[in-house]
Amino acid sequence: MTLYPAIDLKDGKAVRLTKGLMESAKIYSDEPWQLVKKFEEMGAEWVHLVDLNGAFAGEPKNLEQIIKIRQNCKVKLELGGGIRDEPTIQKMLEIGINRIILGSIAVKDAQFVKDMAAKYPIAVGIDAIDGFVAVEGWGEVSSMRATDLAKEFANAGVEAIICTDVGKDGTLSGVNVDFTVDIAQASGISTIASGGVKDESDIKALIATKKVDGVIIGKAYYEGRLDLKKMFKLLN
Repeated sequence: MTLYPAIDLKDGKAVRLTKGLMESAKIYSDEPWQLVKKFEEMGAEWVHLVDLNGAFAGEPKNLEQIIKIRQNCKVKLELGGGIRDEPTIQKMLEIGINRIILGSIAVKDAQFVKDMAAKYPIAVGIDAIDGFVAVEGWGEVSSMRATDLAKEFANAGVEAIICTDVGKDGTLSGVNVDFTVDIAQASGISTIASGGVKDESDIKALIATKKVDGVIIGKAYYEGRLDLKKMFKLLN
């Protein structure tokens, strides 16, 4: 089980949202790179970055901070939010991002994602509201079931699927284990759980399934519900 401490970037700051609502943003740091450095020192192998402004704009918007993080930290970085074409993927990889997360574009153009996964390290972000895929920074809900989208990428060369239950995201109400397992079984791809993690018990519940490979940790850490340093020691 790989733990992915998460940093959401909004207007150059590190924030967390509740249920994906921009107006719910709570600022945790004015210097996101310092947070990433802290995660690295705790033992993180990966850090999960989301460009929130980019997700809504359809193009990266927090480049200055992303570059600063890369220049100051050695940890592996995965990045999502507004990455919807090949030149942007190439640019992010040139900056030093280790894995690109494609979300909204995966619903609209699955073939594009498969083509990119054949060339680059790609993860697919599947975000769902009541089982249906949410797109455009979670501002819209499509008519596609999350499990059907997951099946679309079986054997497509995608490195991982990151699945988020939007209704739980940032709520500290507990991760949706069943939803995560459904996505893992539908895709057969390494699956990372996201949304609602409240404490150590959620991580243990995911490990117990033997079907989930990673979990994204956000508010549980920032609000002092989860001792990340302890968890890294337990899992290493």
